[in-house]
Amino acid sequence: MEKTVNQRAWLLVIPVLILVAFSSIIPMMTVVNYSFQDSFGGNEFFWVGLEWYRELLHSERLWDAFGRQLLFSFIILLIEIPLGILVALSMPKKGFAASICLVLMSLPLLIPYNVVGTIWQVFGRADIGLLGRALSDLGISYNYSQNAFDAWATVIMMDVWHWTSLVALLSYAGLRSIPSAYYQAAKIDQAGRWSVFRHIELPKMRGVLMIAILLRFMDSFMIYTEPFVLTGGGPGNATTFLSIDLVKMALGQFDLGPAAAFSLMYFLVILLISYVFYTVMITADKNEANR
Repeated sequence: MEKTVNQRAWLLVIPVLILVAFSSIIPMMTVVNYSFQDSFGGNEFFWVGLEWYRELLHSERLWDAFGRQLLFSFIILLIEIPLGILVALSMPKKGFAASICLVLMSLPLLIPYNVVGTIWQVFGRADIGLLGRALSDLGISYNYSQNAFDAWATVIMMDVWHWTSLVALLSYAGLRSIPSAYYQAAKIDQAGRWSVFRHIELPKMRGVLMIAILLRFMDSFMIYTEPFVLTGGGPGNATTFLSIDLVKMALGQFDLGPAAAFSLMYFLVILLISYVFYTVMITADKNEANR
């Protein structure tokens, strides 16, 4: 006698599928449709095929923004991952002090993106900002609204201040999950602090660090609000990242077709690079486990 499988549980999933369809799939199909068409107003569209994709692939503006975006994400990962690990290692392991540190580390993550941009916009001003005024008093020329290097440095400092806490909290969770027996064995073997970190803590943190790298890469590659509020993409195009360039194309120039093609290419690039990151880290994790 064959056993009957109850499929009624799928009824609970149907509302979720409908919600996902309306919130993501249908808008995505609309963007795909726009990317193959041109509009001359009056809600009239004309089929252009792959014209917008070919135009964007040969656009110097797009490749410049892509290069700036890659450089920004690389610098962010290079700073925030080691700094977050260092902060996590310095935090108390238990007690009231640990609770205070966790609360303080969480505070920057609770601040809205536009408020972060506004804070650093005021913070960096040479007339009333603490950072700008202090550098000016020290005789250091600093103006993030006119100097490209200063703008980059300010945007990077802003992102490090805002998001290093996330890496630190994830690293702290990884450290707290390590059984005390490992530390006891290291103490018996008289292992140094670097040896404990290299052979015990870092391998055990590999999983959370992989999550931290993926999250920080995806977020830094899609950053928009903070640099837009701080510099508006300037001076010139110095801090015009892909997201800012996309918004300028869609809302500033109202080029719906090219903007739709741009957004799809943007999405595919993020998906591809994130997949490469994930594959490389999973492979390294498996190789480490097989040793």
